[in-house]
Amino acid sequence: MQTWDTIIIGAGNAAFCAAHAAREKGASVLMLECAPEAENGGNSRYTAGAIRFAYDGADDIRALCPDLSEEQIAITDFGTYTQEQFFDDMFRVTRFRTDPALCERLVTTSRETMHWMRGKGIRFMPIYGRQAFKVDGRFKFWGGLTLEAWGGGPGLVDAHTEIARASGVEIRYETRALELLTDGHAVTGVKVRHRGELQDLRARSVVIASGGFQASPEMRTRYLGPGWEMARVRGSRFNTGEGIKMAMAAGASTYGNWSGCHAVGWDYNAPEFGDLDVGDGFQKHSYPWGVMVNATGRRFVDEGADFRNYTYAKYGRVILNQPDQFAWQVFDAKVTHLLRDEYRIKRATKVTAPTLEELAQKLEGVDPQGFLDEIRAYNAAVDTGTPFDPNVKDGRGTRGLAVPKSNWANTIGDGPFEAYQVGCGITFTFGGLRIDPDSAQVLDNDLAPVPGLFAAGELVGGIFYFNYPGGTGLISGSVFGRLAGEHVLGG
Repeated sequence: MQTWDTIIIGAGNAAFCAAHAAREKGASVLMLECAPEAENGGNSRYTAGAIRFAYDGADDIRALCPDLSEEQIAITDFGTYTQEQFFDDMFRVTRFRTDPALCERLVTTSRETMHWMRGKGIRFMPIYGRQAFKVDGRFKFWGGLTLEAWGGGPGLVDAHTEIARASGVEIRYETRALELLTDGHAVTGVKVRHRGELQDLRARSVVIASGGFQASPEMRTRYLGPGWEMARVRGSRFNTGEGIKMAMAAGASTYGNWSGCHAVGWDYNAPEFGDLDVGDGFQKHSYPWGVMVNATGRRFVDEGADFRNYTYAKYGRVILNQPDQFAWQVFDAKVTHLLRDEYRIKRATKVTAPTLEELAQKLEGVDPQGFLDEIRAYNAAVDTGTPFDPNVKDGRGTRGLAVPKSNWANTIGDGPFEAYQVGCGITFTFGGLRIDPDSAQVLDNDLAPVPGLFAAGELVGGIFYFNYPGGTGLISGSVFGRLAGEHVLGG
């Protein structure tokens, strides 16, 4: 019977980074993907591809994006995003709950991991249009999120797949891992099902990188709470928590924010799971430029509390908690040119009207008079004396409202008006397995290493609590995937 040096469960970004690193060490690698090849890549295929890392300036960006022209560089202010800023963001958005050792590993190795990926052949490009607006002829990046994978999530997965195959990695699709095999002490392989047939596959180590439990309505309701079975799944239908459960059955310790998740405003009529033809287009992340109202017609959240990078991953939960679990995002003609491309897809739940009175009648499920009263009060509270600037937290807010808007507050008064209905779209769950921050080896309930078992990606617990800085999921998968791959042979 063939024995591999390592078997990797999953075939997304974290799994591939583990595979690349293991091959660098000379390990033989088998990857197991329960999805068919057309849906491969887990959540990584559904992401827009933004990836957060610490960098000191334009030279770092140029090294990672050698295709940038001198003209592009001349009209772009990439700024800096230091390790200190990254730490500050991680501690602030997680309310200082992020595990210090895991966070330190993530932040301090983020840049070198990006260069390692670039050296493998993964390409990156600046996120013009979503993370920088052109003002006075110059782009200025904001919010610490500057680069994305070339071709977004699909491009990232396809590049990883090509690199892995070229290095000798074997990938088996439609192969679901069911159980970890052990000898009573160490993990020795995986029991799988492939097209109805059960097989025992042997390995010296196993890396679990199969995502969170967001695609399981039962686990969402059990751990996140009542109502979460109603959320739409932004990404893969295959991330049902099986990797976490099989590790727990083998004695793995659980860790992190099990009642927390990354959840966003998502088109109200999106399908149950992600649609690869639409990709990330069902998200609706331009809410800082307008207002959000619920079924009573009232605003319920500070749309301008911070850059959307630091609020979007928690606002899905807030929307889910509204009456009838929806909201409408409302914009007037002053800002519609700033809306992200996702607002222009054909499959958007959208209404338009020349006047607010007509718009109020078209907002399905919303109290029309409540909406008109709310907009009247909001408009009267806007500080129109402070200039509007979408590239910075401009301090253009409201005065005297129970629910303030802290930045980017414009009156809703210039028609035609556009409104988009959103519900909650869950991306990934925050609770998962406890790992050693120096090796990515899974720890057991006595906090001792489980021999032969490693983990990376969304199912690692302890990194994110309550919220999430945009783009940190991919870099976390890369950092800890690479770390796991480097240690599968021991040492």
